[in-house]
Amino acid sequence: MERADCHETVLLLPAIDALVTATGGCYIDGTFGRGGHSRELLARLDASGRLLAIDRDPRAIASAAALQRDPRFAIVQGRFSALGEFARQRDWWGKVDGILLDLGVSSPQLDEADRGFSFLRDGPLDMRMDPTQGVSAADWIASASEKEIADVLWIYGEERFSRRMARAVVQARVESPIERTGALARIIAEANPSWEKGKHPATRAFQAIRIFVNGELDELDAGLSAAMGALRVGGRLVVISFHSLEDRMVKRFFKRQARGDAPPRSVPVTDDQIVRRLKLIGKPVMPGEQEVAANPRARSAVLRVAEKTG
Repeated sequence: MERADCHETVLLLPAIDALVTATGGCYIDGTFGRGGHSRELLARLDASGRLLAIDRDPRAIASAAALQRDPRFAIVQGRFSALGEFARQRDWWGKVDGILLDLGVSSPQLDEADRGFSFLRDGPLDMRMDPTQGVSAADWIASASEKEIADVLWIYGEERFSRRMARAVVQARVESPIERTGALARIIAEANPSWEKGKHPATRAFQAIRIFVNGELDELDAGLSAAMGALRVGGRLVVISFHSLEDRMVKRFFKRQARGDAPPRSVPVTDDQIVRRLKLIGKPVMPGEQEVAANPRARSAVLRVAEKTG
């Protein structure tokens, strides 16, 4: 996650320190954003190293113009769940030395009102990472049932007042279409009876709608599976998450792959016969006080690292 004007990339050095094990290797940055991690990664690679960056956002792709002058770097527009396909196109399948996934939205996406991600900046209610694909948040809000809205706020935002908020949204759209972030933020805030100190009352609702509109949890599930095939044995998978649902998915995936598939109880198998595909590297890393003070958006970040073993 970076700000548009000064690239305050979250957990920059811990992520790249963990990722780079071979300076002449090939790497994938599945979430380019504004390139903070990619630039640091390139600084660690020698002349034979290669980096492929991926992003869904056309503005992120445009921001990589200067980096594309580096012969070691390439970028494609797409979902990181398709990283296996991109790796195969370059004959990298099963050969990648490291894959980085920095989940969620970037600061430029939040700071640009016309993207519709932020409840703090009034703009068109869009929320799509790729504005040319899928259904916007405004279109979904206009057509979804009260139950569907409540379910999304509860499942993806863990919002305990999801039903009240959904009811308020449905009632409000009868009077006038909800097409601006400011309008939705006001409706959600007024329906929230318990404002938390230091947190906007629409925070969880906006986060939930964004995750749903972009299919972010399905994207993560597919991306983690694709990474397992693309990595070489000894390659690293580094994931930074900013949401408890995402972090739980990453944690469970890592543990499941590290534990290996349990054989049927009736089959006598020794421990060394269990196929374990990942080894956990270190403990989860969170930003320190200094980083959070400089960039408050880093406060919920969690970095996890695993290495492919088989």
